[in-house]
Amino acid sequence: MISIIFFLFIFLLILGIPIFLTMGTISAIVFGYDDRLITLAQKIVDELNSPTLMTVPYFVIAATFMERGGVAKALIESVTAWIGHIHGGLGLVAIITCAIFAAMCGSSVATAIAMGTILIPSMLRNNYDPGFAGGIVASAGTLGILIPPSLVFIVYGMMTDSSIPRLFLGGIIPGLISVILMCCYVYFTSRKKKYINIEPIKLQEKIQKTMFAIPALMIPIIILGGLYGGFVTLTETAALSAIIAMILSLFVYREIKLNQFFTILTYSIRNAASIMIIIAMAMALGHLITETGIANKVLHLINELDIKSWQFLLIINIIMIFLGMFLEVLSIMLIMIPIVAPLLEPMGIDPIHFGVMLVINMELALMSPPVGLNLFVISNISKIPLTSVLRGTIPFFVLMLMMLIVVTYVPIVSTWLPNYLMGY
Repeated sequence: MISIIFFLFIFLLILGIPIFLTMGTISAIVFGYDDRLITLAQKIVDELNSPTLMTVPYFVIAATFMERGGVAKALIESVTAWIGHIHGGLGLVAIITCAIFAAMCGSSVATAIAMGTILIPSMLRNNYDPGFAGGIVASAGTLGILIPPSLVFIVYGMMTDSSIPRLFLGGIIPGLISVILMCCYVYFTSRKKKYINIEPIKLQEKIQKTMFAIPALMIPIIILGGLYGGFVTLTETAALSAIIAMILSLFVYREIKLNQFFTILTYSIRNAASIMIIIAMAMALGHLITETGIANKVLHLINELDIKSWQFLLIINIIMIFLGMFLEVLSIMLIMIPIVAPLLEPMGIDPIHFGVMLVINMELALMSPPVGLNLFVISNISKIPLTSVLRGTIPFFVLMLMMLIVVTYVPIVSTWLPNYLMGY
């Protein structure tokens, strides 16, 4: 049965069947063969009846309104006012604003689009190499899934029954280190190539631009402060972020008109629904894997081969980097998590540590050809050739690969902050 499931899975993917249909079809065939389709349907409904899952549409709505509603523009103008005049100023602005925007929306693609639409044309006007400009935003955009709140952490936490607030905290230190590494590379490269962007502006103008951005800057403080202060639940946090994003877009920055409101809301809900369908089918596949005992057989094989935890993590990293070349982020997660999650406790691996490691792998996937989504997004919005964007991301890919090695084998980088603030 396990062999049939494996080959059927590969066969359907080769045929080009969408990942959610592949997972759902395999689950339906196996449970239908045992005349247990009703059991499968009930399991899916039970899993979907989750307050945690309700955060997904709210965060998707928030990300869409922030991307289109002027929030990104206000952040960019504020940061540019302070550091735009130094070597590589616009590149540094891209990285820092991506990090701030990531703390609001939880989406890598939304972050890359919001920042790339404004900053890449500005960098090109200031004689940045097109590949360098595209590579900066494509790479910094991946911070959207590492710096909390993150949709990827939410999906992982829901599928592994891990604490999502702990996962959010686990991503903060690796996220900040990633920002520092990227900024250092951009600064020294720009200094070498003499990329200087704008003339310094007066302090009064800097303060004005910062004051204009304060409503946007308050979003992560309100959202994360409310969550960790115990004032709101995770679901309420997500709903709050969506409401704030709508208010800022409509009434503060006014980039969205009232007659556009329902069009954008419909677009957001449609995107959220597609994610929910994928998650539902992943739940079905996870139930199938549990029923067939695949995880137990994999654990038995690991014990027979005497594979140590560090070797296990290395193997998982290699597999995920390989999958990242051909599949998008959610697909990789929903394939790997049902198989790997039951093995973490027997292998003595902290699920928070593993979750952060997995998310950094997904960042690499977003930059990996031929399917790296951020590469295509940036190439499409900037009209920079895909090969140039890819070339520009290579140094950042190497930096994130170094970050992955550190997080994998120095667990305290991802576990210290959640343990310190929330206890062991």
